[in-house]
Amino acid sequence: MGDMANSSIEFHPKPQQQREMPHVGGFGCTLAELRSLMELRGAEALQKIQEAYGDVSGLCRRLKTSPTEGLADNTNDLEKRRQIYGQNFIPPKQPKTFLQLVWEALQDVTLIILEVAAIVSLGLSFYAPPGEESEACGNVSGGAEDEGEAEAGWIEGAAILLSVICVVLVTAFNDWSKEKQFRGLQSRIEQEQKFTVIRNGQLLQVPVAALVVGDIAQVKYGDLLPADGVLIQGNDLKIDESSLTGESDHVRKSADKDPMLLSGTHVMEGSGRMVVTAVGVNSQTGIIFTLLGAGGEEEEKKDKKGKQQDGAMDSSQTRAKKQDGAVAMEMQPLKSAEGGEMEEREKKKANVPKKEKSVLQGKLTKLAVQIGKAGLVMSAITVIILVLYFVIETFVVDGRVWLAECTPVYVQYFVKFFIIGVTVLVVAVPEGLPLAVTISLAYSVKKMMKDNNLVRHLDACETMGNATAICSDKTGTLTTNRMTVVQSYLGDTHYKEIPAPSALTPKILDLLVHAISINSAYTTKILPPEKEGALPRQVGNKTECALLGFVLDLKRDFQPVREQIPEDQLYKVYTFNSVRKSMSTVIRMPDGGFRLFSKGASEILLKKCTNILNSNGELRGFRPRDRDDMVKKIIEPMACDGLRTICIAYRDFSAIQEPDWDNESEVVGDLTCIAVVGIEDPVRPEVPEAIRKCQRAGITVRMVTGDNINTARAIAAKCGIIQPGEDFLCLEGKEFNRRIRNEKGEIEQERLDKVWPKLRVLARSSPTDKHTLVKGIIDSMTGEQRQVVAVTGDGTNDGPALKKADVGFAMGIAGTDVAKEASDIILTDDNFTSIVKAVMWGRNVYDSISKFLQFQLTVNVVAVIVAFTGACITQDSPLKAVQMLWVNLIMDTFASLALATEPPTESLLLRKPYGRDKPLISRTMMKNILGHAVYQLTIIFTLLFVGELFFDIDSGRNAPLHSPPSEHYTIIFNTFVMMQLFNEINARKIHGERNVFDGIFSNPIFCTIVLGTFGIQIVIVQFGGKPFSCSPLSTEQWLWCLFVGVGELVWGQVIATIPTSQLKCLKEAGHGPGKDEMTDEELAEGEEEIDHAERELRRGQILWFRGLNRIQTQMEVVSTFKRSGSFQGAVRRRSSVLSQLHDVTNLSTPTHVTLSAAKPTSAAGNPGGESIP
Repeated sequence: MGDMANSSIEFHPKPQQQREMPHVGGFGCTLAELRSLMELRGAEALQKIQEAYGDVSGLCRRLKTSPTEGLADNTNDLEKRRQIYGQNFIPPKQPKTFLQLVWEALQDVTLIILEVAAIVSLGLSFYAPPGEESEACGNVSGGAEDEGEAEAGWIEGAAILLSVICVVLVTAFNDWSKEKQFRGLQSRIEQEQKFTVIRNGQLLQVPVAALVVGDIAQVKYGDLLPADGVLIQGNDLKIDESSLTGESDHVRKSADKDPMLLSGTHVMEGSGRMVVTAVGVNSQTGIIFTLLGAGGEEEEKKDKKGKQQDGAMDSSQTRAKKQDGAVAMEMQPLKSAEGGEMEEREKKKANVPKKEKSVLQGKLTKLAVQIGKAGLVMSAITVIILVLYFVIETFVVDGRVWLAECTPVYVQYFVKFFIIGVTVLVVAVPEGLPLAVTISLAYSVKKMMKDNNLVRHLDACETMGNATAICSDKTGTLTTNRMTVVQSYLGDTHYKEIPAPSALTPKILDLLVHAISINSAYTTKILPPEKEGALPRQVGNKTECALLGFVLDLKRDFQPVREQIPEDQLYKVYTFNSVRKSMSTVIRMPDGGFRLFSKGASEILLKKCTNILNSNGELRGFRPRDRDDMVKKIIEPMACDGLRTICIAYRDFSAIQEPDWDNESEVVGDLTCIAVVGIEDPVRPEVPEAIRKCQRAGITVRMVTGDNINTARAIAAKCGIIQPGEDFLCLEGKEFNRRIRNEKGEIEQERLDKVWPKLRVLARSSPTDKHTLVKGIIDSMTGEQRQVVAVTGDGTNDGPALKKADVGFAMGIAGTDVAKEASDIILTDDNFTSIVKAVMWGRNVYDSISKFLQFQLTVNVVAVIVAFTGACITQDSPLKAVQMLWVNLIMDTFASLALATEPPTESLLLRKPYGRDKPLISRTMMKNILGHAVYQLTIIFTLLFVGELFFDIDSGRNAPLHSPPSEHYTIIFNTFVMMQLFNEINARKIHGERNVFDGIFSNPIFCTIVLGTFGIQIVIVQFGGKPFSCSPLSTEQWLWCLFVGVGELVWGQVIATIPTSQLKCLKEAGHGPGKDEMTDEELAEGEEEIDHAERELRRGQILWFRGLNRIQTQMEVVSTFKRSGSFQGAVRRRSSVLSQLHDVTNLSTPTHVTLSAAKPTSAAGNPGGESIP
């Protein structure tokens, strides 16, 4: 592709060639010509356009399109353009085939060891030792009298291979379905990606993939350009081209200086129209992309090397990560516009990872590695003991000599020991962990789609469960974003509702209608409702829609005004941006003069007004004193009603001297105020309840808005973000900056730490303020736990804050492409309640993983100890390799499916967030794991050593090589599996709840898996025979096995009765990779945080201490007077008693301290503990 691009450049200067070549399909430009044109910039490009086409409209003529009407919307023409110039679609990399995934799953180290062992075992079983008759090899081959049994030696090897194949297929299938889901998700994001084009003179929203060369596209603030094009007409257009060039400065684009617009770049300011000249793989992004496609394979090789070094432990994790990353990159939501983005991301990936591993994955990897190491040590010891025991017994005790012909027999023994060792390792390594995370996340992501959360990065879903703070936008998230003008100040009168048109002077009305209709984006309109009785549809910027609605309410229409002065006749436009907080448009008057219309935030624009229109529509001076008067009487009352105030003004310039339009502060000054309007954006009805849920769940909601502080405070009170009587801060951006910066103007973390805990509303904030606040909260070290921050945003300017946050939410409807690009989750309904749903799902993921861990670790502990002690005492593991693999399958794959797909319940929102430092395995879980392990080990060892007496069967201990399976060991195996099955039900609760069956039927997957496993177990035991080392059991034996299994549930209740707080010796495990200090032990206690009774009790204690303290003091006072000693002493004693009491209140209310973390005045900060409720 790259060469083609170059050759096309060389091929241009030869004009005769150009003449000979007829233009394809009747269009005046070839593909190569357009490609080479798009590689030029600035003056070069202009020169080229002038030489080749005359001007941009000449280019449009060659492409058979009209700069104003666009293409005719006829399918044949569009199809023809697609054939000649390509479609706007970059083909994604081929997904991995199922076989590739199988191959990847086979790379697992433990599986490789098993395969080798199985093959060796198979090879040896087919080798008949010639010296079989000789007694020399001792009783070693004693079991081989029965010829049939000796023949069956190969079965074990084959069975191991078979189970390995099973595990591999299941893993591969999981990966495959996950990738498929992910691609489905991506294509859904892609279909939602639309762009505005003009066809047949009509504005249409078409999917990005449907853009063709020759389309006339409308470009506006916040767009991510989906194709290359040449600017036809632009207003104050600034583009961020960093994704292609790496230059962070915004580039000014204009039709007469630099008209080249490139795909993958972001529009940061202004608006305009462009003619599309290159799409898909021929656009600048597409060219880079195809080059990257070639480089992708090499990358993958490197990746593989890196992955093998990571070891098998987290190979499946890296795989999950890689898929997220790779798929997200190949098929980004933003289609062709992605290549540049991708290149940028490649660069970023090299320098700095987008986010560190998610909190949960960090903890899991660490835990898995620890367990893996322990398993490795155990299995090594097992093998060593077995070999030593065998060698000592055979060659020392029995005094045999190693004979050449006996070698295969001995080797077979060693292989058997080796297989036992490997089996211990297989069971010990929880390779199901990454699987459980992936399943749980994939399941949640799929379900979250239904709750209007479109998750772009898998780990965001789980991070959301830990969120402790949400910084939310106001407009559109907390409010409906359906704005209407409800109050106005026109001609010296404050109207509390829409005035009658007759009440206004025609001059004022006329000026107002013109000022609103012309000085707003022409793409903003109000369309008739889709259904009868519905509200009119608002298209475009909502604030402008409110103003246009105001014009309609005044019984006038904006469309005729716009037709009279079309967009390309506007003389100069200063578009809205977050610095100006206003928008101005200049038009030429018939007399040759100019008129400037301006609208913007009232406190900013009124400062620039020197006149105001009175009731007759005549100018009247407007002094600073009048302005303060107006702010007090008009603007503040409006703001306190939660209205956003907008000032509309104008200014006339004479024809004699044209001002310097680039000197903006000069031009937009000396204005005449026409009106001030109050726009209402009602709070969404469901928001107050959602915010209450957040606060109950220990999440602080902060509002960050560009609005006036009074408006913001009024809305925050309506939402319940601030409650009367609470100790909170509402700051404006300026004041916020003054408080957090030192004399040199640098931000200091200590100063920030004094501000953010109480801050609830940040008004008139700039994008940098939002970013500063988010970064400050994340980096803060005050408080018991680090904060995890979620941020919502919709505008281009929210990009940095969204990227910095732990979880960024972008608005699906109102959000710009830039915001979506920076976000982790897209809210498809722009609604705050969806965030609460995301919190619920996130916490559910965390809990699902904990449930799985609790179950998995119990099995691990038991299986490893059984295999280890069994091997040491009886030279043979009571659980055979194939049985272990089956147990492993139950534990890892099925259990992760069953426990990771528990649906969330509202009760998840009743506890505090876990925070970054919370260990994965709380003390309650540790208690459950060890408790159940004790029960299971007791049962198994009892069965192992005295089971044959109890059931009156032959003992299976010390059986020779290749001996038939015994009933004794089958019972042990069966009991073991039964106990796991019932313990799986226990594992459904991790906070020590009593009712383990609660909501079990709401999870059909769980029920299916438990019953399915039970069914397969029956088949294995009754018909498994030699491969599974099982011998069929009688009904009575089955009932005993079941009875012991059900005992697990009873035992679970016993364990739940033991109070965790008594077991100080238990330690948590699986801390985050960060600092391992826990502020209080109690923090880890799930139940304690749930249990309100505890809190009441604590309150009681404090009251009791206070009462006691009062009585003591009174007694002391009495006795002091009796002794007529100094009263001073008593007072002194009282103060010391009080200080002791203070320590006591702090010690006795740890949960209170954590609870009030949301209200920064924690119990610890109360002098004398007097104000504790």
